[in-house]
Amino acid sequence: MYIVSALAKEVVDEINKCESLEFLNLEGNSLGVVAAEEISKALMTRSEFKRAIWKDMFTGRLKTEIPKALKFLGRALITANARLVVLDLSDNASGPIGVEGFKELLTSPTCYTLKELKLNNMGLGITGGKMLASALMECYNKSKEDGTPLCLRVFIAGRNRLENEGATALAAVFKALKSLEVVSIPQNGIYSAGVKALSSAFAENKNLRQIDLNDNTVSPKGAKDLAAILGELKSLNTLDLGDCLLKSEGVTCMADKLSTLPNLEVLNLSYNEIGAEAGLELVKGLANNSSLKKINLNGNQFGMQGCDSIKETMNSYGKTQILDSLR
Repeated sequence: MYIVSALAKEVVDEINKCESLEFLNLEGNSLGVVAAEEISKALMTRSEFKRAIWKDMFTGRLKTEIPKALKFLGRALITANARLVVLDLSDNASGPIGVEGFKELLTSPTCYTLKELKLNNMGLGITGGKMLASALMECYNKSKEDGTPLCLRVFIAGRNRLENEGATALAAVFKALKSLEVVSIPQNGIYSAGVKALSSAFAENKNLRQIDLNDNTVSPKGAKDLAAILGELKSLNTLDLGDCLLKSEGVTCMADKLSTLPNLEVLNLSYNEIGAEAGLELVKGLANNSSLKKINLNGNQFGMQGCDSIKETMNSYGKTQILDSLR
């Protein structure tokens, strides 16, 4: 829906009728600057507001409109003295200038309480990634000085072309936070140098439960850096390294650590050019991991005979059910 001034009145009326507004979902709309200003006026008194689900709300809008609209909405929450828990701006293809739109909000006391930040598919690029990292670090430092340090738990920023520089900038923030439980940054053009920085940051976040680096070029070199810190992540539940060009060498160096993770339930190593011998050694080790519930090894270089050997091995351990349909 194109939300222009007339339609914004309907949204404003609904906001005003709500006795306690903690959640506002504007997903799937096309929010104009004037409409955003009107809605922001209704939010200025909502100190109870906690969850901004503002993903995919600028369909068909110019990139230059997005930061202006975001500034109106963000300033309204700051004025209201709201304390956000969730901020989701995913699928708003704004590019780096989008960060300018929500930087003021992100560095304000309104975001000192933020637990989940979701910025999937925003086209941030390296520049936007660095801007985001700078804003998050400012938020952390200011909140720490205030005696209420930012304890972000969930960070999602897939499909943003962060590359090594953006990932490294964000890794510095992750290292400072030490509170992350979920990091999902697939499809970002990150190579081994970025993975090295991220691995060092992951080691500082002892409560990490989920790591998703799918479709980045981790390579054997990056795999070694991950392997060096995996043993410290005792809470790790899900590890997605699908399509990361790990190859046999990368998987082999990680195998021992993967087999001993006490809470690992889901492991994706699909499409990594892993050879049959390395794949077989991997599953032999993983078969002894009692926590593992699903392993995806599809799309590797096992061949029919290698696939059969892996299936037979898992069957001999009574673990056929955890192996995804191997092909």
